[in-house]
Amino acid sequence: MPSIIKKTLTSKNAAINLVKKHKQLIHSENMKVSSHVQRESDDWIVNTLMLANLDVPFKYKRKKLYQCLQGQRVNLTYYAETELVAGFSIEVMSVVRIKIS
Repeated sequence: MPSIIKKTLTSKNAAINLVKKHKQLIHSENMKVSSHVQRESDDWIVNTLMLANLDVPFKYKRKKLYQCLQGQRVNLTYYAETELVAGFSIEVMSVVRIKIS
């Protein structure tokens, strides 16, 4: 009887597969977090990251508080989005997947 070998996806393979399926997604690796803020919004914790050398906030939601990511290196899969804040249109990056390097 032949053996069945199942290939387990690494997180890098999973991120690459996501980007292949959804052309609007962007994947960045080894990005340094310069600022990390968490705040409650309804039943969610909204996390906002600022990355070194970038002027655009990266946002994602979680159900629980997360460890502080300031100074950490992260891999992100995200897409560009526009939010209206106080009548101004602001570009933000909506994170689909995050992994601490």
